[in-house]
Amino acid sequence: MNEFELIARLTKALPGNQTVVTGAGDDCAVLDFGLPDKLFLFKTDAVVEGVHFKKNTPPEKIGRKALARCLSDIAAMAGTPAAAVVTIGLPEHFQPEAVEKVYGGMSGLAKKHGVAIVGGETTANPECLFISVALLGTVGRGKQILRSTAKAGDAIFVTGELGGSSAGKHLDFEPRLAEARWLAENFPVHAMTDLSDGLAGDLRHILAASGVGAELLKAAIPISRAARESARGNPFRKTALTAALADGEDFELLLTVAAGDAVKLLDAWKKKFPKLRLSCIGKISPGTGVTLRDKDGVRPLTVHGYVHFA
Repeated sequence: MNEFELIARLTKALPGNQTVVTGAGDDCAVLDFGLPDKLFLFKTDAVVEGVHFKKNTPPEKIGRKALARCLSDIAAMAGTPAAAVVTIGLPEHFQPEAVEKVYGGMSGLAKKHGVAIVGGETTANPECLFISVALLGTVGRGKQILRSTAKAGDAIFVTGELGGSSAGKHLDFEPRLAEARWLAENFPVHAMTDLSDGLAGDLRHILAASGVGAELLKAAIPISRAARESARGNPFRKTALTAALADGEDFELLLTVAAGDAVKLLDAWKKKFPKLRLSCIGKISPGTGVTLRDKDGVRPLTVHGYVHFA
């Protein structure tokens, strides 16, 4: 049983209450506590030694990544982060100075984005270091952007460049908070998520939630230099395109807008964010599944993103 099969099994009978606007199945839960102009976003995420970082990773970068992953999910809903609590599990013979550096990495990123770290839990975990962050944020009432509202005919966009994140980006990425809020304020974005499991995987999350399919244009997919360099001259490694589709941990935004807004969005984006690439990579289609169009025609996309337990 892989990660998403297990999640589906565990979440099918979860209890709810009157505060729940959107529960399990999107980037964040959306909660209504009765404020006239705001809804709350709630998210938790974890990083585990040997899965999300190596034993010799600088502790400041471990802490930064632990918080940044949650910030990226708040961005995916076009929200603003507010406060976090942190649970850290420490192996035997841990070094207090290293733990302080972990918190230093979190604190630096938290200050940058106006996030308060308001508590948490410390516990022993004999096997390895892990950190779990729960983050609370806000979004304007009715302004949250979900995965489940993509429409046939939409243009598909992605920020930045994809693939090769293990070369360093997975530790140093910038959560696209400002960009997501700008998008929500200036364009009717239909659906959005962040790219944590890879384009091929996260696009399928949008499609499954929205009940639609997609066609990607191979030539338009923005492949990073790291992905190209990894693939160059090594026939036994995955291709650069496969890396861009499946590596994961790019933490860019994946979004859909009406086709009629595509050109206006590209023009406005270039003026607002001249240093960050925005690419139109395909379209939402009726039906189900993902296809890839190249010079030889259209074929089913068989690549999938990263999946735990697979």
